[in-house]
Formats: sequence, C-alpha cells, structure tokens
Amino acid sequence: MSRYLYIATLVIAGEMVFGLPFHTARFFRPTLLQVFDFTNTQLGDLFAVYGITAMLSYFPGGAIADRFSARFLLTASLVATGCGGLYMATIPGAWQMAALYGFWGITTIFLFWGALIRATREWGGQSAQGAAFGILEAGRGAAAALFAVFSVAVLAWYLPDDATLATDMERRAGLQAVILIYSAVAFAAGALAWLVIPGPGEVSAARRNPFANMALVVRRPVVWAQAAIIVCAYCGYKGADYYSLYAVQVLGTDEVQGARLAAYGAYIRPVAALAAGFIADRFGATRSIGLAFVVLAVVYAVLAFSVPAATGLFVIYLNLGISLFAVFALRGIYFALLQETRTPLHVTGAAVGMISLVGYTPEVFFAPIAGRILDATPGAGGHYDLFLFLAAIAACGVVVAAWLLRLKRNKMTGEAVY
Repeated sequence: MSRYLYIATLVIAGEMVFGLPFHTARFFRPTLLQVFDFTNTQLGDLFAVYGITAMLSYFPGGAIADRFSARFLLTASLVATGCGGLYMATIPGAWQMAALYGFWGITTIFLFWGALIRATREWGGQSAQGAAFGILEAGRGAAAALFAVFSVAVLAWYLPDDATLATDMERRAGLQAVILIYSAVAFAAGALAWLVIPGPGEVSAARRNPFANMALVVRRPVVWAQAAIIVCAYCGYKGADYYSLYAVQVLGTDEVQGARLAAYGAYIRPVAALAAGFIADRFGATRSIGLAFVVLAVVYAVLAFSVPAATGLFVIYLNLGISLFAVFALRGIYFALLQETRTPLHVTGAAVGMISLVGYTPEVFFAPIAGRILDATPGAGGHYDLFLFLAAIAACGVVVAAWLLRLKRNKMTGEAVY
C-alpha cells in the first residue's frame, strides 16, 4: 500500500467527515441563517448539542480506536454522516436540526476521531510527528479550501448577480444543492477509506485492552495540559466561523462575498499547518504553540479596536489573515505533543480520547457564548466584543503553553512522562 495514498486518504476522510456540520455554517453562515430562519443564538445552541454528544464520545471513541481497525471506523463514520446530510437538505425545523447535530456529534467523533489520530501518529513514526500532523492538517485545509470555493460557485449559480436581490426560494435551492454535494463527498470518502485503509487482518500492531489505559492517562498532568492547549486553540478555530458574518455586518460585503472571504481564507490552512509541522520538528511543538498564542492575542486585540473607516480594509484583512495562519498552525501541531511528551503508542487512543474530551469542549460552550455576544450588541459592536473574548482566550493559551513546558522540564530529565 502506497504510503502517500494512505496519508492522502486520511486527509480526505479527515476533512470531509466534518463538511456537513461545519463547512455549511462556516462558509455559508448568512445564507444558512436566512434559509433556516435561525438567530446566531439558535445556531450556536445547535453546535452546543453537537458538542455535548461529541464530548461524551471522545473518551470511549478513543478507547475503541486502540482495539478496532481504522478502516471500519472511518468508513462507518463517513457513511452515517452523509446520511445525515440527506436529511438536512430537507430543511428541517429547529428541534429536528438539534437532533441531527447530536447525531453528527456521535458519527464524527465516536467512530472517527481517535482512529484518525492514531493512524496519523503511526504514519509519522518516531521522528516526524510534526510533519505527519502538519501534513494531515495542511491536506485537510487544502481539501476544505478547494471544496469551499467550488461550493460557493454552486451557491452563486442559484443566486442573481446581485446576491442582495435573491429570493427566499433561490437561497433555499442554492443551500440545498450545497448540502447535497457535501453529502455525496462524504459517501465517496467513505468508499475511498474502505478501499485504501488496511483491514483487521492487515493491522500489524497488537491490540491491548483499551479500557485499562483510560485510568492511566487521566492521572497524568501532562495530558490535562495538552487538553487545555486544545481548548484555547479550538476557540480560535471556532472564532473563524464568524468571519463571513463579520465581513457582511462590519465590512459591508454581500453574503456571497462574505462566503468567498471565508473560503479564500481557508487557503492559508495548508501553508500554515505545513510550516508549523516542520518548525515543530525543529524547535519543539510546545515552544511553537506558545509563540502562536502570543501572535493570536495581539492580532485579536488589534481587530477588537479596528474600525474600517479609520483603520482601513487592508490592515483588517491582513490581521484576519495572520489570525487564520496562527490558528491553523496550532491545529497542525497540537497532537504532535503526544510524541514530545513520550506518550506510549499503545495508549494513543485513550490519550487522544481524554485530551479531546476536555480539549474540544468549545464545541459545547463557544458557539452559544459567541452567539449571545453578537446578539447582545447587534452589528459591529458585537464583533468587537467577540474579538476581545478571543484575545483573552489566546492569552490563556500562552500561560498553558508555559505550564506544559515546565511539566516537560520537570518530568523528562531522564524519565518518560508515562
């Protein structure tokens, strides 16, 4: 089996499984809000439902990833997620959408996440963990950007040249087409995973009792530090979901231009993740992560006080780009900490499950908080408040990175963390 085809499959599967629950809101948020007749608060609450079921799935999902083949887990996840997209295309009501997002929290995490991270770590070996996770995140970013640009073109095809004149029926038809395309790609990615990823008989690593590892990882401070880093980094990533809405409400673009801004911004992801991966292998993941948080704290603070008429659009777009670079760099390397902290391979799934259980709690709290911040001060003021919130979280990330660096210095002077 080609080593490059293997990682390419992980890249495609790793991005397309999240296309339906996340891309539709990230790149098409203004259109989605209008078609489903949701407020920012209501949409944020849907992501809270997703976050709750996902949070409950991380730890047991990580444990089963130490026992079952990635081929079965990835394929089942992608097919089930695609089926949810077919239902979303019917434009169900608020309660039905909440149930759907809860379902996606299970399909995209319990069956998928631990298997993806373990497979990527095994691909990277002992000396290229930064490169492995950087390639995974870079490839996912490239896939997201290319597909987002295509999907924006599909939406634009359904709308008039002046998107502000679009009717409700035109918006609905355009969004339905986008949802169905994402569903089809999820099914195709599932088929690719089944054909390329080795089956149970081909997996060479011995599988130990996965649940015995759960008690081991929960007692380690270094695991909690890694989880806290992901909390702060993932808040920055979730903050990028609001850039298209920021463009419409603050920068004065229409909804198609706002979607294009978000889609073009996704092209930063592969460059940032690759660069961060190789930098982390050279200078250390923890130091690289700390620097990225410093950059984020400064940039968010600048955006919180940047009025377009006074600051200028160039400065605002530049800072938006820098923030995306730092966020994607963090995503590219925070799981490289597993090797840097000497986490044994046989407890990878359990460690990923525990770290993710805590680290991805922003799925529960960030969108509801952000939605309420935006709705409390409609228009530009809400977005400025949101950037201040993000700046405070990034500052916390700097503190946590320093804590992890201290833990490593205390525990890795001739000793393993485990």
